[in-house]
Amino acid sequence: MGSGASKNTEEEEDDGSNGSGGRGGGQLYVSLKMENSKAQGELTPHIYGSVPLIGSWDPSKALPLLRESASISELSFVVPPDHEALDFKFLLKPKYRDTPCIVEEGENRLLTGGSLRGDARVALFKLEGDVVLEFRVFVNADRVSPFDLAASWRAYRENFQPSTVRGIPDVSINADSAALEVLCPSESLELDLEHYEVPAPAPSAHSSLVYAADNAENPRSLSASGSFVNDSTPKAALDSPKDSGGSADGSRSAKEMKVIVPNSSDTSSGVLSPFQQKDGQRGLFVDRGVGSPRLAKSVSASSFSVDLKLDAQTKNSMPAAAGAVAAGAVADQLLGPKEDRHLAIVLVGLPARGKTFTAAKLTRYLRWLGHDTKHFNVGKYRRLKHGVNVAADFFRADNPEGVEARTEVAALAMEDMIGWMQDGGQVGIFDATNSTRVRRNMLMKMAEGKCKIIFLETLCNDERIIERNIRLKIQQSPDYAEGTDFEAGVRDFRDRLANYEKVYEPVEEGSYIKMIDMVSGNGGQIQVNNISGYLPGRIVFFLVNTHLTPRPILLTRHGESMDNVRGRTGGDSVISESGKIYAKKLANFVEKRLKNEKAASIWTSTLQRTVLTAGSIVGFPKVQWRALDEINSGVCDGMTYEEIKKIMPEEFESRRKDKLRYRYPRGESYLDVIQRLEPVIIELERQKAPVVVIAHQAVLRALYAYFADRPLKEIPQIEMPLHTIIEIQMGVSGVQEKRYKLMD
Repeated sequence: MGSGASKNTEEEEDDGSNGSGGRGGGQLYVSLKMENSKAQGELTPHIYGSVPLIGSWDPSKALPLLRESASISELSFVVPPDHEALDFKFLLKPKYRDTPCIVEEGENRLLTGGSLRGDARVALFKLEGDVVLEFRVFVNADRVSPFDLAASWRAYRENFQPSTVRGIPDVSINADSAALEVLCPSESLELDLEHYEVPAPAPSAHSSLVYAADNAENPRSLSASGSFVNDSTPKAALDSPKDSGGSADGSRSAKEMKVIVPNSSDTSSGVLSPFQQKDGQRGLFVDRGVGSPRLAKSVSASSFSVDLKLDAQTKNSMPAAAGAVAAGAVADQLLGPKEDRHLAIVLVGLPARGKTFTAAKLTRYLRWLGHDTKHFNVGKYRRLKHGVNVAADFFRADNPEGVEARTEVAALAMEDMIGWMQDGGQVGIFDATNSTRVRRNMLMKMAEGKCKIIFLETLCNDERIIERNIRLKIQQSPDYAEGTDFEAGVRDFRDRLANYEKVYEPVEEGSYIKMIDMVSGNGGQIQVNNISGYLPGRIVFFLVNTHLTPRPILLTRHGESMDNVRGRTGGDSVISESGKIYAKKLANFVEKRLKNEKAASIWTSTLQRTVLTAGSIVGFPKVQWRALDEINSGVCDGMTYEEIKKIMPEEFESRRKDKLRYRYPRGESYLDVIQRLEPVIIELERQKAPVVVIAHQAVLRALYAYFADRPLKEIPQIEMPLHTIIEIQMGVSGVQEKRYKLMD
């Protein structure tokens, strides 16, 4: 919508000269629309022309049309009934490329009295290769009073204030030059938020923008050509190189183990104190950070330092984590049975119940915490071995060939998962229907003595959700990618579902978690049986708080602070003048983006630069989280990196070598930040309304890594620019991202 300036004096308001009964009966509310169902997404319609509509024939200052639907774009503005002729043309601007704009063919358009002169119902654009793109043009003009306009906050904010994107008002209403200088705040925004959208980074290998099962692990017996190795191939030839185990980022070096439990009998690793030798007390080593000493505590409070080589058992069971995550792993390592060091979460449920979505989400959460986790999808194994064009009869219980083939790929996936665990993996997510006791008994027998199995059963009785999932499955699953008849795919999937329903047996054996009608976010229940241990407990807590309700989460750094200007770390400084402008632009953005979201909330840290940035946002509750405070730089707080390099060269070098695990003296590491952010992640998962998180660079890197499923090792290098909003859209189709840059 266009905007304008209004300087209504007290006398004008008293005599009603701007009302519907005076001078021409109010104002004209004009709507210009362009429609093309085949328009390319990278070309956005704009308009430019003379005063008072645009005020410039420079294409760079053209005004974008707001997208009303997939095929229609609109520009609305207000003018007096006796306005001078508006001289303008339409043009198409490339959204992300620096290529020239495409101006419509023909004469300039003239708008007089709310009507276009001549035959102006079509706009033609010549593209490369003499391709002509045609838009239909619609014009509608309604007479309204200024009081009707003022009744709407949107009209008031956008039509009675000038736009600074172009430097002048879109359309002036009783404005003079003096008023324009006062009413042109530098923090105002165009109504079309897409004007500020910038390309998001390339998706990671585990992007949620693709079918979740495609991100699961490939079979170890898969050859380079994409086919399975012959079953007669020796097992040694089927094993993949042992580079898939270890930490969440794929590396398994000893330096990445956060917790070390040494063998006290190995005297070559170090020298025990007399007290420890006497008591036979085994020292428990916890990595305090790359730049800090490693300490060992005993009952006598004596300490010593050693350089240990990890044995395979310790190495395979320890996460690249810190704090409670590491402490829980130590407890399970010391006190639990051998097989409990490896955990298999085995999904159970009928098709279209959200198993794969739940498996992918749980995998992402555990990886983010530092647990080496992989997702094994039996459907992917089946497609690779038997192809995607499998009819519903393949899934019948009375089809012996189908039963044998499905059992074979399930056993193969289970063997791969157990083999990966023995090579160093910690948590395997086994994603399949596993709908009969016979199948589950086979899996438990294969896992006996090797890993602990917890069944995770997803039950849904909401026909509306099931129908949505079925249709989403047809749209996304490779099983139906080659089909051209959508409804035929739906019928085939329903037949497949009916085959499973005939033989389905709910879980009643072993350790299990049942999620009953949990995906809707409207209650439901969760049942647990024989669940114990730190990690299983965290998994239950996570699942209790997750749902599929679509909602956006907006992440942004605070406005530029004075310490940003000075190049100093940490601190609690106020925001700069540039930061103040961003705070007002952010408030304007939130008001537009969340105008219909009454339950939205604003989260900040306790540091004043985030609180001040949120200060201009009104109409939403604000919550301060200490967990969102910037990474604690300890004794380096307030120093520049040049000062740290000069005064503390060893610390500077340690941080440069491993920013993820480096801990500032008396401060924190990135792994520490991840640990304290877990409650924030759980609450973000639990929220059903939009949340705006205004925080700091290190904190937002860690939060963004969770949603984008980025490896731990990449977190310290994730770009998190100032004055940019990252919108994370959460819902049934996974996680999608948009970015808006409000200012440089």
